[in-house]
Amino acid sequence: MNIPKKITERCFVNAPWQLLKTDYLDLFVEHGIQPEIGLEGTCLYDEDPAEFQRVAAILHSHKLACTLHAPFFDLAPGALDPYILAASRDKLRRAFDLLAVFRPRSIVCHLQFEENKQGYKLGEWTAAALATWQQLLQTAARLKVPIMLENTYERSATTHQNILTQLNSPYAGFCLDVGHLLSFAQSSWQNWLPTLSPWLGQLHLHDNHGEQDEHLAPGRGNFDFPGLFQFLRHNNLHPLITLEPHSPEDLWQAFAYLEEMELFAGV
Repeated sequence: MNIPKKITERCFVNAPWQLLKTDYLDLFVEHGIQPEIGLEGTCLYDEDPAEFQRVAAILHSHKLACTLHAPFFDLAPGALDPYILAASRDKLRRAFDLLAVFRPRSIVCHLQFEENKQGYKLGEWTAAALATWQQLLQTAARLKVPIMLENTYERSATTHQNILTQLNSPYAGFCLDVGHLLSFAQSSWQNWLPTLSPWLGQLHLHDNHGEQDEHLAPGRGNFDFPGLFQFLRHNNLHPLITLEPHSPEDLWQAFAYLEEMELFAGV
């Protein structure tokens, strides 16, 4: 498939680390696709550091930018248990150690806030979470890589607004995951933007039918992509854009949809 450069130069595509280094790297280089490198699993503990440097060098030599996606499975960056909090901070710190290697355009992280869990001790959770992100923000700001805090199970924009207001840094931004809005928050983008527009730095684009996080190509589910992009153009917003398909078929369909709908015009 011949993907227009106007799209590949604007987009990143999710690529779990293990699959990037073994299966995807040649494909991405061939088509000029920029990866969002997922650092889930145990790679931050058992990968040879030279392997991270090797892949980074290949991307740089082909003038392919990247973003990083920090780990989030099993992590609790606002944990009240000090041992779980320490383990979460250690794994996140390992991801941030790779900023100097990959020199990414951003690093995406999850707040991991769920109202039915942490809402009962919101003050304590907020204090612990703020301390976590303030520590990591020191590294990000020094290397001039913005942290993008992504919505997952949060039901409203309030938590992100509160955390980002208190972090008060040009290197702390918001990543709007439209699929999570539809499947988990069961909310529309109008309920999140414009509240978080001042911090909007990145989009995660995938689609679903409002019941499961299906990670379909845009246009194959129920999300209002034309309305969202019209809002971005009207408000002169130019976030980074990451496609998050979970199959090769959905990847190519995502590129085709973006080209057909001309969503990037003026964004």
